[in-house]
Amino acid sequence: MGDRYADFPSLKLELDKHGVMHLVLEGPSLNSVGPQMHRDLADVWPALQADPEVRAVLVYGAGKAFSSGGSFESIQAMVDSYETRIRVMREARDLVLNIVAFDKPIISAMRGPAVGAGLVTGILADVSVAGRKAKIIDGHTRLGVAAGDHAAICWPIMMGLAKAKYYLLTCDPLSGEEAERIGLVSLCVEDDDVVAEAEKIAVRLAEGAPTAIQWTKHALNHWLRSAIPAFEASLGAEFIGFGGPEVKEGLASHLEKRPPRFTDLAATTGQDA
Repeated sequence: MGDRYADFPSLKLELDKHGVMHLVLEGPSLNSVGPQMHRDLADVWPALQADPEVRAVLVYGAGKAFSSGGSFESIQAMVDSYETRIRVMREARDLVLNIVAFDKPIISAMRGPAVGAGLVTGILADVSVAGRKAKIIDGHTRLGVAAGDHAAICWPIMMGLAKAKYYLLTCDPLSGEEAERIGLVSLCVEDDDVVAEAEKIAVRLAEGAPTAIQWTKHALNHWLRSAIPAFEASLGAEFIGFGGPEVKEGLASHLEKRPPRFTDLAATTGQDA
């Protein structure tokens, strides 16, 4: 592959003989997303779109996990710095909108934890394959910020508004089996078969009629484009929260492995949305 993807050092990118680009999330603490990976995940899609050898993209995590989400160090940096919040907010916006604009098929293989920034690529994939015991979590409100990232643009479309509200407000985990049942993922298979099954689908799509597949995807993605205003609102609310008191308590509770005590903040935070 030479230096074609040298600008994305945190991502493991391997093109197979079928034209399937394997995009592997590989990092510490169950493939957590640090600053470099967050930037790379946002920016890699236009490069993949422009590569004529790439016919489909298969996304999965190294080892037994998909991704544990943003690292605690990255979250602390956003809490501490306005400039960091603005930069990461722009990257988060680019990550979602670049995936929506990407016309080639994306297939994700989720096993183990699938959380936070890593989950964006897993759920926004055109075909998502999850293991039965995969643990899918949008944990924003548990951290003390609004559910931004990708959820507002697609969860209500996929699973319906009632279910989306339940899981985004409570941060309850979804198994792969339940995620398939309510429509959040395309397929659920045995955990040991996740990557192999996703790879079969990726090869099938890579060997299919490229313009027919891409134009069908492009047309269907207008459902997501229609929800961009909701996404922009959720993203703005999320990053306002990173400058407030609730995220400090949420982050501290994660680091100290205890339940958060948000009620202690009631006297100092606004009660009206």
